[in-house]
Amino acid sequence: MTGKELRIVFMGTPEFAVPSLRRLVEEGYNVVAVVTAPDKPAGRGQKMHESDVKVAARELGLPVLQPEKLKAPEFVEAMRALQPDLGIVIAFRMLPEVIWAMPRYGTFNLHASLLPQYRGAAPINWAIINGETRTGVTTFLLNHEIDKGAIIAQSEMPIGADDTVGTMYDKLMHEGCRLVTETVDKIASGDYTPIEQMHVDEATLRPAPKIFKEDCRIDWSWPGRRIVDFVRGLSPYPAAWMSMSRMRDGVEEQTSAKVFEVRFEARENAGATGRILCDGRESIAVTCADGVVHILSMQMAGKRRMGNRDLLLGLKDLDTYHCE
Repeated sequence: MTGKELRIVFMGTPEFAVPSLRRLVEEGYNVVAVVTAPDKPAGRGQKMHESDVKVAARELGLPVLQPEKLKAPEFVEAMRALQPDLGIVIAFRMLPEVIWAMPRYGTFNLHASLLPQYRGAAPINWAIINGETRTGVTTFLLNHEIDKGAIIAQSEMPIGADDTVGTMYDKLMHEGCRLVTETVDKIASGDYTPIEQMHVDEATLRPAPKIFKEDCRIDWSWPGRRIVDFVRGLSPYPAAWMSMSRMRDGVEEQTSAKVFEVRFEARENAGATGRILCDGRESIAVTCADGVVHILSMQMAGKRRMGNRDLLLGLKDLDTYHCE
């Protein structure tokens, strides 16, 4: 049997899954249905928002299922009626066994790391935050534990010094397309040996948990290289941020800013950490443990993102603040 003969059910929600879905259809693979998240209200007007995968599926003329509950009897029966040979999951919810075990050849997931490293919800972010110089994509068979199924295929990719989560997201999203079709063909032909993750020493692994706002706060007592990697690993989204305060007329004022681009300059005796150095024209830097971090692009609270020259035109006293 060839990969294009398999009846495939594709499951995903965000943009990351869309190129793989499009490639499968464009190259003639038999995607019999797409499963994605229900429409949800979003934005100021609370208009119903369709997932990126649903929009693409409609453009491709594919049937779409949007279950609220993945164990609901009507969804399970709808899946059985499709008679799937293979399930593909990319950035979707955790599936119950009744769904992932249903296809004749099982269900595989595309994950944006070189498993077993960086299991979890934010693998691209954490790889960059931790200063890794390489990452990749992995396909693996789903089982009862999150991101611990048998590995089918991997593709490695370097992380450049200037890469951010935004640039690596795009690179891995498109490399994932190639790995998905390769994996479908491997499964159809039986020409692969699954690599189990069961015997990995968990103490040697780095996790990739979901990132919350408080996790994104810059600590200026860190070394500069760590701060640079931290900013890169969160740029452009959800974005690293810094808290600033100052005393004015006896009253403490506080504000914050998102930080998107930085450059580190090593200096001896840079002074107390968190001190803002500013020339009032185009240079903004903050002292850290072993030098200064030059800020190249930031967004003050309630304002738009801008470069330093534009920001300082309207903010003449930035150096009166201190980073906490």
